[in-house]
Amino acid sequence: MRSELYLKYAVLNALILVFSFLTAQEAAAQNRSGKYINPFGVMSVTAGVGVAYYMGDLSDGVNMKHLGLGPSISVGGLYRLTEHVSARGELRFYKVSADQKYSKNAQNNLSFKTFNPDINLGIQAELFSFNSQPRVNPYLFGGLGFTLLNPKAKIDGEWVNLAPLTTEGVKYKRLPLVFTAGIGVSIKTTERLSLGLELCNNFINSDYLDDVSTVYPNPDHLPSDLARRLSDRSPEIGLDPRQPGWNRGSAKNKDSYLFLQVRGTYSIGNRMQAKERRKTRCPKF
Repeated sequence: MRSELYLKYAVLNALILVFSFLTAQEAAAQNRSGKYINPFGVMSVTAGVGVAYYMGDLSDGVNMKHLGLGPSISVGGLYRLTEHVSARGELRFYKVSADQKYSKNAQNNLSFKTFNPDINLGIQAELFSFNSQPRVNPYLFGGLGFTLLNPKAKIDGEWVNLAPLTTEGVKYKRLPLVFTAGIGVSIKTTERLSLGLELCNNFINSDYLDDVSTVYPNPDHLPSDLARRLSDRSPEIGLDPRQPGWNRGSAKNKDSYLFLQVRGTYSIGNRMQAKERRKTRCPKF
């Protein structure tokens, strides 16, 4: 009984300490900004533009001859939950490519490009509180979403969709999960607008962003001559065909893509702030 009583007192004291800490934080925020604004429900729209970088089976590290960079764009929004944390959602588009003639596996002669959409929902945690109105605010974020895989390769002067051809004899999922994690910094330029820089890595729950993952299949099991030609492209550079079971890729590590973006965030505010703005714009006489 005594141990249970002590436990109850300990829990109660812990709750009191947490409540006191949160109250002190809120008061400090109010004192810094002069006027406290309830952060919950404050909305912002976001947009970003930058570059995307591919990491997968057709690359073996950073190669300055062929970085495979492509554009990335994003549009989304933030919905503030606390002084430091916001829910985050985005629709993004990115383009990446790779060519093995620039890698140590040039004998395989594989290449691809892809332009994909993805959608992502997550959480953003800022270093400084909302009501402290910092000019510079670093943040971390993470999320979960999906991307649509659409790898293509060029043959006979035309770009061909690779997924339907099952070039490894595997029909893979074209809408895999994506886990996103990153870091950024936001710089307040006006009362509503912030600009910043953001770096994030997107880990795909698939190894087929590039249509390459495991080993060369038996060509007799592939559905068409086009599939056979795009599965093994070594003969195009004068080499003997790859044997079934030889490494075409490596399934040990799944593919990912990296974004580096310049970002803009425009604060809309919450419902109460919107009502106050409407009253200011439309005075009654």
